[in-house]
Amino acid sequence: MAQSVIAVYPGTFDPMTLGHEDVIRRATQLFDRVIVAVAAGHHKKAMFTLQERIEMAKDVVAGYKQVSVESFSGLLRDFVVARGGKAMVRGLRAVTDFDYEFQLAGMNRSLMPDVETVFLTPSDKYQFISSTFVREIAVLGGEVDKFVSTTVQQRLMEKVRSLGRE
Repeated sequence: MAQSVIAVYPGTFDPMTLGHEDVIRRATQLFDRVIVAVAAGHHKKAMFTLQERIEMAKDVVAGYKQVSVESFSGLLRDFVVARGGKAMVRGLRAVTDFDYEFQLAGMNRSLMPDVETVFLTPSDKYQFISSTFVREIAVLGGEVDKFVSTTVQQRLMEKVRSLGRE
């Protein structure tokens, strides 16, 4: 029997966008299992807590039986190796992402020689979406329904209200 291939899709997902969801959908067509790895985000100031980001991710991927959501902190390598990951999925939106992602892939290859980095591009309609833009639009009172799922939009609006920025 063939060994199942596990892919890890890491990110802060603050919040998870339709672009992220599209990359997850594409990954499910290539891999037996996909683990969405929500980073504690020690290097970024997140709008949502780690627990909120995990809950949103679980809501978004609920329809995919082979997708699970877990959090991680520390070296991504340790997380991927501990779960038997054979691939790391990274989303590429534009050329600006490529330089950073290419460097990251090279570093990850030296840390995890047995794990391949697979770049997936989201559908054209999602290529310009970033979590940073979505947060900024929401905080400034703009509409984000074209960029995030309904459940994420609701949580985003609640968060903006709780921060007193509505």
